[in-house]
Amino acid sequence: MRKYLVVYEKTKMFYSAYSPDLPWFIATGKTKSIVEKQMFDALQFHLEGLKVENFPIPKPHAESEMFVFSV
Repeated sequence: MRKYLVVYEKTKMFYSAYSPDLPWFIATGKTKSIVEKQMFDALQFHLEGLKVENFPIPKPHAESEMFVFSV
């Protein structure tokens, strides 16, 4: 089992998501839940395809942390 970081961003009109560990995947949608499902399905499909074709599965390397500032 591997855990991949997914970053979600909200704009004025929609949400988008990407994974630093798998940079060729992005998703966009009107809601975060739509984007979450699109990203999960796309990444799962890709990783299963790599496994079936005996290609190496990329190792996760990205990390995240939140900094809190009193402004």
